[in-house]
Amino acid sequence: MRMRRSPDALDPLDVRLLALMEEHPRIGALELSRRAGVARATVTARLQRLTTAGIVTGFGPQVDLEAAGFVVQALATLEIAQGRLDDVTRLLAALPGVTEAYATTGAGDVVCRLAAESNEALQDLLLVLGQSPAIRRSTSVVILSTLVHPRVLPLLRQRHPDT
Repeated sequence: MRMRRSPDALDPLDVRLLALMEEHPRIGALELSRRAGVARATVTARLQRLTTAGIVTGFGPQVDLEAAGFVVQALATLEIAQGRLDDVTRLLAALPGVTEAYATTGAGDVVCRLAAESNEALQDLLLVLGQSPAIRRSTSVVILSTLVHPRVLPLLRQRHPDT
């Protein structure tokens, strides 16, 4: 379970370290400390704190799904049967083509991102979702192109414009 942090959870040095890590994903602590102008122990302590607090959630590679062969992506909105969110969560987690999912407000109850190798594979995935008694209705839209890739630094820099 992630700890919730206060709005002042990140200071300018934290944001600078995160920016450097995004710009240079394979950077080590020593080089990170050199570029940030702080001691290596400071970098290590900051990264440990950010990880423990749940602010930094991973250090893995970012994968371009299209380059990896999953050229069809879609967003699906699911309307679920009353009280069946846990069932839908288990179903979505069991389907490799579901890359992320969110409980939402509005017309649908869940929005998820889907990835497939072809239109036929996407259709198969949507049919599996449609066969679940926990899902009353689904609507989907195919993603044509990504206009803004997932990002957080502009938001963090808004709070700390000096970084």
